[in-house]
Amino acid sequence: MNRQWQLAQWAEIRWWKRYLKNREPHAYLDWKMAYWHSFLAASGLELSAGARVLDAGCGPAGIFTTLPACRVDALDPLIPGYANLPHFRPENYPWTRFLPQTLESFSGEEQYDMAFCLNALNHMRDISRCVEILHRALKPGGHLLVSVDVHKWQAMKWLFRMAPFDVLHPFQEGPSGYERLFTEAGFVVKSERRHQKGLLFDYRVWNLQKQTYTS
Repeated sequence: MNRQWQLAQWAEIRWWKRYLKNREPHAYLDWKMAYWHSFLAASGLELSAGARVLDAGCGPAGIFTTLPACRVDALDPLIPGYANLPHFRPENYPWTRFLPQTLESFSGEEQYDMAFCLNALNHMRDISRCVEILHRALKPGGHLLVSVDVHKWQAMKWLFRMAPFDVLHPFQEGPSGYERLFTEAGFVVKSERRHQKGLLFDYRVWNLQKQTYTS
């Protein structure tokens, strides 16, 4: 898995460079911010001013771009590579601290009110450990919003696992497999919805909550 993950990281930064090559930075960022606002509204979650937020696997224009009233940690091992993209300007987001590291190596100094892992979880090297770290990083009662492409068909899931058809995503799973990962880590599934429908994959969104324990 380590070699597969390294290949995925190599391919990921090259994908971003190709994808953004002919996209004007201001127009792209305006479109992306409008998308994140719509995504948050559809999720039904509101963040209070000063909320502590983790954007895990943030990419060059993650949801951190739309949270100026919050205190955000944006984490991604490819941040040094994004620095070469005109679409990524950390100085435009003074409310955000950028952390160039993997989620597997992350140990936050304080707990978060809200965490996001959007279009990133199936890029991780050790997905079970990552979900456990996200659970630990949240305050009791805090929410994690996860979005990920999930397999619709069992046969295709096993085929993608055996052959490198999808090099960008080392982890291949269906909806029940993801939900099992979340509940085994201690999350309560508050909601799950299909955000987009595809031929082989559905793009699904989970709203997960860390339980508040009382004696």
